Amino acid sequence: MKTKKAIETYTMMTEIVLPNDTNTLGNLMGGRLLHLMDICSAIAAHRCSNRVVVTASVNNVSFAHPIKLGDIVTLEAKVSRTFNSSMEVYIDVFVEDHRTGKKKHCNNAIYTFVAVDQLGNPISVPELIPETEEEKERYEGALRRRQLSLILAGKMKPSEATELKKLFE
Repeated sequence: MKTKKAIETYTMMTEIVLPNDTNTLGNLMGGRLLHLMDICSAIAAHRCSNRVVVTASVNNVSFAHPIKLGDIVTLEAKVSRTFNSSMEVYIDVFVEDHRTGKKKHCNNAIYTFVAVDQLGNPISVPELIPETEEEKERYEGALRRRQLSLILAGKMKPSEATELKKLFE
């Protein structure tokens, strides 16, 4: 993904699951994973906008596989699309079994952030240009997800959601 100016839109962080992070089954608590995803994706949004960012929404979270005590968790967050002042960030979570070293994709989420100025008012962000096939797919999906969110919030009429309509034509 590139912008009109060379701006980083990606971040990665790695954590180990410690006893204080787990539930009584020895699995990473969902809230702790959401916390880590929020931090990782906020860094990607900050790098993209070079501004303070605030979490606007958590659009989708998938808990496909449990993450166990002692596992090594790697989060990869990448801005998938920018709008006026908001940015959609897609987060992939990978787990590495500390005993075998085997890695697998276990979770993902989509967060939306808004860049704000020093008074907390929304401020414009750079436009992104997708390059790879995955980036293009996520970029296009971001507009459909945004239109759906705006319809559900009563800020857009369904008849105006051109990208969503294309799915049903």
